[in-house]
Amino acid sequence: MQATTMTDTAATYPVVDVFAGPGGLGEGFCSLDDGKANPRFRSAASIEQDRFSFQTLHLRHFLRSFPRGEFPEDYYRYLRGEIPLEELYDLYPENRAHADRSALQISLGPQNHETVRKLISERLKSETRWALVGGPPCQAYSLVGRSRMMGDPEFEKDIRHFLYREYLQIIIDHAPPVFVMENVKGLLSAKVKGELVINRILADLTSPKAALGSTSNGLGYRLYSLSQDELPGLEAEPRLFLVRAEDYGVPQARHRMFIVGVRKDIRVVPGRLKPRKSPTLRQTIGNLPAIRSGLSKGGDSLTAWRNEIAGIDPAAVRLELNGHEYAGDLIDMMSIDLGRPLQKLNRRSTRYPAKPSAGHDVADSIHDPHLDFLDGHESRGHMASDLRRYAFASSFASITGRSPKLVDFPESLLPEHGNVALGREGKMFSDRFRVQLPEQPSTTITSHISKDGHYFIHYDPAQCRSLTVREAARLQTFPDNYKFQGPRTAQYHQVGNAVPPYLARQIAAIIAEVLDAMKDGAA
Repeated sequence: MQATTMTDTAATYPVVDVFAGPGGLGEGFCSLDDGKANPRFRSAASIEQDRFSFQTLHLRHFLRSFPRGEFPEDYYRYLRGEIPLEELYDLYPENRAHADRSALQISLGPQNHETVRKLISERLKSETRWALVGGPPCQAYSLVGRSRMMGDPEFEKDIRHFLYREYLQIIIDHAPPVFVMENVKGLLSAKVKGELVINRILADLTSPKAALGSTSNGLGYRLYSLSQDELPGLEAEPRLFLVRAEDYGVPQARHRMFIVGVRKDIRVVPGRLKPRKSPTLRQTIGNLPAIRSGLSKGGDSLTAWRNEIAGIDPAAVRLELNGHEYAGDLIDMMSIDLGRPLQKLNRRSTRYPAKPSAGHDVADSIHDPHLDFLDGHESRGHMASDLRRYAFASSFASITGRSPKLVDFPESLLPEHGNVALGREGKMFSDRFRVQLPEQPSTTITSHISKDGHYFIHYDPAQCRSLTVREAARLQTFPDNYKFQGPRTAQYHQVGNAVPPYLARQIAAIIAEVLDAMKDGAA
């Protein structure tokens, strides 16, 4: 039967989130309510091994223990740097204890399997309606427990296949009525020994006990797409499971796999995500304060920064562009942007702006009316030569409406890399410097943003920089009050690997309907 709509007395269901990262999936599930401020999900357990991701996760669990929309003022004091995190926790020992119980720093794998099994059982108690969510690494997995993989040293020494096996083991141990597994688009083409990994994964998720060499004992799952009406099977096209986040209101072209599994004894067909228009990059981050990038070498100051960017010779660039139709407008724009001597930009701003006026509920999910401090809006430093490339690239995008390829760059601004010539021929890395276009959703925010920022250049030539952690977090639809722990590189990494909470909340609504529609006799 089809999933039904929520009742007037909607239940709150436990959710277990494994490989939780900084908590994007869990945030989306726990932010869903019944329209009367009653939560549809509560976090029974969130498991993450990375130190900084766990610290982020733990803090968010602490905050979710307060009434919805009622974070304590002391949290905002912490964001402003007025009190340390430990003092915040000490002020609310019961809330901290809640976070200690539900946010768990555990390395999933064979060595901790029994510990995890007991913890999840304790958190779920006798609950029969709950959801398992998470994105286990699957790239190294193919045929766990099958003889043809035995003795393969490359396979055996790669820990990642143990992690996927642990996800299957959790399904076996606890038989969730429904699960959501998320993973990267690259899984569609990943192979081990010439076999597509995704086909093996679909088979294993359908019959998890058989996948680990156990007796089937009747435990099985039907697998469903969130974006396609066709019911996938073992021979189905795996791309049915691909979800394009920009089709569902996320201001980012993020393409990920989401596989929904419903236990075979539950005769409920989950619904599909409903398409909705996404806000643009400008609508999402355009009202954040303007800041400048920094110089990574030679001492940073506003004057030094200006002088380095001004090292571009517009006249020489005009000659190198060799009469392109956009050359005149581009040089005019660069001359204006590079000649703003009165503009005083800092590398960091903590001024919290008004809610974005996009007229989109993404803005509602991002904005916190109680917030008076902007966290994470600080630029990183770049090489002077890269700053000049950023200035050119963002000016080029402003004039042409597209991000430049290496072939569009003047030779004097090209990086000194051995593969630049191949890039100019369109053979590899031709888009080494990618401007995020203001009137479109951004490209995929990935963990690569933690490295150099070349793929995430801000569209404003006057700022001449890559995106900040807060801008990346907004494009991932994290609320502005979401504090990412650790050094900036770790924060970028967390944001890039997360599931957008706005998308996760839509998925949660579908899963809640499945659980609502379960017959009382289904165990």
